[in-house]
Amino acid sequence: MADNVTSLFRSTAAHSPSMAALTREGGDGAGPVDFCIPCNPYFPTPAMFDDMSARLRDIITYYPSSADTITAELCSLLQLPPQCVAMGNGSTELITWIDHLLVRESLAVPVPTFGRWTDQPMETGKRVDMFPLQESSGFALDLAQYAEFIRARGTRVAVICNPNNPDGGFLHKHAIVQFMDAMADLDLIVIDESFLEFADAEAEPSVVQEAMLRPNVIVLRSLGKNFGLHGIRFGYLVANPALAGRVRSMLPKWNLNSFAEHVVFMLKEHGSEYAQSLQQVRRDRLDMASQLSSLPGLTVYPSQGNFLFVRLPVGAEGTVVRDRMLTEHRILVRECGNKIGSSSRFLRLVVRPQVDVRRLVSGLEQVLYGTSRRGAAVPELGNGTSYSSGTAAVDRLVSETNGSGMRGLAAQAVGAGGPGPSAPGTGTGMPMPAAASAVPGGAGGGMPMPAAAQVGAMGHVGQMGGQMGQMGQQQMPQSVPQSVPQPAPQPVPQPAPQPMAAPAPPLAPVAQAPVPAPAPAPAPMPTPVPAATGPTPPGVPARGGLTAAQVRGTNGLSPAPATGWPGAQAWPNAAGMGQAG
Repeated sequence: MADNVTSLFRSTAAHSPSMAALTREGGDGAGPVDFCIPCNPYFPTPAMFDDMSARLRDIITYYPSSADTITAELCSLLQLPPQCVAMGNGSTELITWIDHLLVRESLAVPVPTFGRWTDQPMETGKRVDMFPLQESSGFALDLAQYAEFIRARGTRVAVICNPNNPDGGFLHKHAIVQFMDAMADLDLIVIDESFLEFADAEAEPSVVQEAMLRPNVIVLRSLGKNFGLHGIRFGYLVANPALAGRVRSMLPKWNLNSFAEHVVFMLKEHGSEYAQSLQQVRRDRLDMASQLSSLPGLTVYPSQGNFLFVRLPVGAEGTVVRDRMLTEHRILVRECGNKIGSSSRFLRLVVRPQVDVRRLVSGLEQVLYGTSRRGAAVPELGNGTSYSSGTAAVDRLVSETNGSGMRGLAAQAVGAGGPGPSAPGTGTGMPMPAAASAVPGGAGGGMPMPAAAQVGAMGHVGQMGGQMGQMGQQQMPQSVPQSVPQPAPQPVPQPAPQPMAAPAPPLAPVAQAPVPAPAPAPAPMPTPVPAATGPTPPGVPARGGLTAAQVRGTNGLSPAPATGWPGAQAWPNAAGMGQAG
């Protein structure tokens, strides 16, 4: 039976097997203790489950309401305008439509991260520029280096997961806003906030309100993870009305099921319980990190998600640990060897109540050391030989595909002795950023400082501000989005669809070449090309929706209220963070 159970992992290339599959193979009708699926263990409450059970027959018998009805109810809770929100059958459905509709040629994403951000665009033939997060820096994302990487590659879409999955790395709101300002000329910026409601490093960490006022930003949020209901596939995105409406128009009318509708309409009566569940998860995260860090040779990285990223001791193979934990202790853990940028030496462990954590620690002691007394601890590697996760995996993938979803581009570029015609401007390989400056609690043994005390150091925010400003002056086009939109009398000085790293040299020969017909007309032509092919260009009001002033609820002449949306203090607010201590 053990062989049958562990074989499920080998037949599942992109993710762990489902709990239903593991339960069937287990033979006793009970699933393992789940440290794999990042789910809120305290919500819904038992009373909410009883209510759903009592109404199960009606829920599964009848059609749900339309997605517009369910979205309107969610927006009334979140204090968001429905024009700016699109609900999907899980965040993965929304990622799929973002790729099909808004990613035209290339996408940049730090790795390791959620696999659909690399796999989905590669499956549709886009070039994926992967920015490796360094273990020596505690997997912290340096936004200034990420921005330079995007400019060097000429990438058109940028993704940031905050907190990041699987490491739980966190970026402060003002740092992300600076990044969005510096990258205002990109086709699209996606901020994936699927785990943000578990963060406690900042009172209001979400950038949803900034996204609604920008022409090229989408914020992705998950509901299944926060509400402990992965089986009910529902998530949502927040964006400028034009972007949100474009995605919403492609979704099926009944893409949300009756369970999703029932839960959304229950939430207004259970706000306090939800806030308490988030607080409990945050307390459990600190306790669990402390217990795990006591295991010799095990490194626990700072996290603001409802999971912890851990590096196994030297000599421990993650797949063996995973299989033995399942077959010998009935505990399911997430081994991260199939995540680009990670390796089998890393596990992602979901935060669970203390009674389950004690069982996890006991099982790890026996699997890693062969004793519950931890007498045979595996020593850490010496200085200068610390394990560098993911770099080889990223290099191998990029060298095979040149970062795109189509095989053979790298070979074509190498055969030509340099970048081929369809290769990006920097050649066949992915330029590796310089190792980020040291972050407290990097690759050493034991557990680094808790995330709440370390996020400032991880973000390099102070240094990034100057670098961002300098980078924006040198590499950004001169068109900057206006805070009060004007109806198109200010087109972009240079044709906005072509803002590669240095637009001036390529444009000169195009202007002198008499061969092309009137398509690339001179600058006085006031019609921007990407009218139907991409997001609204910077500085132009939203098409097919509300202007920024209308979204704010003003006429464009009077200033917007400083408090944001009406009733912003009600539960849950736009960031999903309760006010309860």
